[in-house]
Amino acid sequence: MIKKILLAVLLAAPMCLSAQTLKFGTVNTQEVFNLMPDKATAENTLKETAAKYDAEGKKLQEAFAQLQADYEKLEADATTPKAIKDRRMQELQETYQKIQNFQQTASQELQRTQETLLAPIMDKLQNAIKAVGAEGGYTFIYDMSMGVVLYAGNGAEDVTSQVKAKLGIK
Repeated sequence: MIKKILLAVLLAAPMCLSAQTLKFGTVNTQEVFNLMPDKATAENTLKETAAKYDAEGKKLQEAFAQLQADYEKLEADATTPKAIKDRRMQELQETYQKIQNFQQTASQELQRTQETLLAPIMDKLQNAIKAVGAEGGYTFIYDMSMGVVLYAGNGAEDVTSQVKAKLGIK
């Protein structure tokens, strides 16, 4: 729906604004984003955090495996009272539930950490694009990496290098 509205506006704009000159630019935000030094730092922090969660998850898995082995030994022993076997089964189920909860929490926390680390980088990139647009007098700058370009013909100029320069990326 938004693409259709944008297309209609873009098609109608030259007719309505025939006296004005429109200047279009394109930028590949994915290319610029991947070259930003802050991104590498954020990725390393995220990898370190993920490794800590993985280590904790492995500890929980090992504890569960030990409890399961102990339970299987009790189950094989015909002299072990049913109440003890039931308690150990309940302990196994609780540990399994703890593992499930931990995995869910870890996944959510990693997602939040990623968003927290990447938001300032995306803001920095957006501000650089806005600065290039204002300095260059562009009417629109389209993101080539997101596939939102409807037409990038003669009237569009690739400003990716200018955005890189604004961010100090070579």
